[in-house]
Amino acid sequence: MTSFLDLSFRHKIPIWGGLLIIITALAVSGSLVREAYEELQEDLLIDAETLGQSLTVNLFPAMLHDDTWRTFEIIRASIDYVKADDSNTVKLETILVVDNALQVVASAHPKVAPVLTDLRRIGPEYADLAEWLAQTSGEETREIILPHSKHLFFATPISREGLHLGTLIMVYPEDVFWPRFAQILWHGLLAGVFVLAILIPLNWYWGRRLTIPLVQLTERMGEMGKKWPESLNYKDYGHNDELGRLFEAYNLMLQERKTKEALEMQIVQSERLAAVGQLAAGIAHEINNPLSGMLTAIDTLKCHSDVNPQTMKTITLIERGLGQIKETVGALLVEAKLKSRDLVTQDIEDVLTLITPMASKKALHVSWHNSLSEGIPLPATFVRQIMINLLLNAVQAADQQGEVAFDIGVTDGKLRLSVTNSGKMLSAEQITHLFEPFSPLSEGGHGLGLWVTYQIVHQFGGHIVAERKSSDHMRFTVDIPIGDAA
Repeated sequence: MTSFLDLSFRHKIPIWGGLLIIITALAVSGSLVREAYEELQEDLLIDAETLGQSLTVNLFPAMLHDDTWRTFEIIRASIDYVKADDSNTVKLETILVVDNALQVVASAHPKVAPVLTDLRRIGPEYADLAEWLAQTSGEETREIILPHSKHLFFATPISREGLHLGTLIMVYPEDVFWPRFAQILWHGLLAGVFVLAILIPLNWYWGRRLTIPLVQLTERMGEMGKKWPESLNYKDYGHNDELGRLFEAYNLMLQERKTKEALEMQIVQSERLAAVGQLAAGIAHEINNPLSGMLTAIDTLKCHSDVNPQTMKTITLIERGLGQIKETVGALLVEAKLKSRDLVTQDIEDVLTLITPMASKKALHVSWHNSLSEGIPLPATFVRQIMINLLLNAVQAADQQGEVAFDIGVTDGKLRLSVTNSGKMLSAEQITHLFEPFSPLSEGGHGLGLWVTYQIVHQFGGHIVAERKSSDHMRFTVDIPIGDAA
């Protein structure tokens, strides 16, 4: 079973980011809610202190003169005022005034806490309150939180100039904070949902934007060695940070590996063709000597022997066969160091004249472009042979009413000529063995023309390349250095 940590980054990073955003939002919201609750507590204490101080100012003279009714009116008026104020969300439940003996002097609700009733007899909560008041004293308003109580109590001493007459007790319900706290909580929840609604989609978008290229990079790296993977369009990422540079480095590495493999294949092909050339030349030399002897013997036989017509017919047939063998063997004996005049522009036009009849038979459109304005120091015989071989090969491969294009000129100190033809495309395997003599992949011939062309080009220090120019065009390109020509 796959664990969460084994998931793809395109899922893991957005999920981790979303969880982090949610946890952060909850932590911040919790901190703000706690702070709001503490502020509500502080506000309640300030309100109680303010109310207690304002009431004790009026209660002190009333209690000093034992004016119970006036004491009752003061606290009752305060209760009515708080209840009538709709803007005040903190509701005061009741107010009591007790003397130093903890007996009720006045109560906002006389039925609940009758006058002269001992505070301990009102109820369990008030008994605990009485115990707390008996054990503590002070001049400031104090907040009293009793265990298991449903109320909050605030006690303000009624005293002046050291004379202590009693204690003002303000009673609030336990859920006194809830209306304001619920309002703050609701607003905080809406703000949190709004923030999450923005951050989570953004996190998902950026997480996917960051990780999908990484996933593609991983997949392509996994294909390396099995086949050539596709390049990464790192510009879609749009940033030049470490990730963008990683994609660029991958494409550069892929291009360098392709270039390296192409060079290695060229070296292997060159070595293979060189070995084949050496072998063919060696065999050709060995065959050529006895072959010349046999042709000489036949010629002597024809001149000095009285043979009947049937025998002469057989001898002629043998002579033609041996002649064909000699031509084939002669094609294998390529020697490009023979002396020859320099190439001139008329040689190029002569080649055009030679291939025009064959092109006309197939109704080919021949595009001819000659950039040479003067002769160049290259042997005309062999350059003409290269052009003729490539053009005849192009004419033969082109479709009926197809196209053949020829271009020749000087580029960077090299003679460059290219021949392009429409027609059937060669496979990658055919291109690999294209310049080998007697290749089983050769169509319609023994392949000696291209092999001879290859040998001549390489003996002059040049190179020849066959490639698919488009979906229906093949192109042969030859580069021969001018300065190194013999």
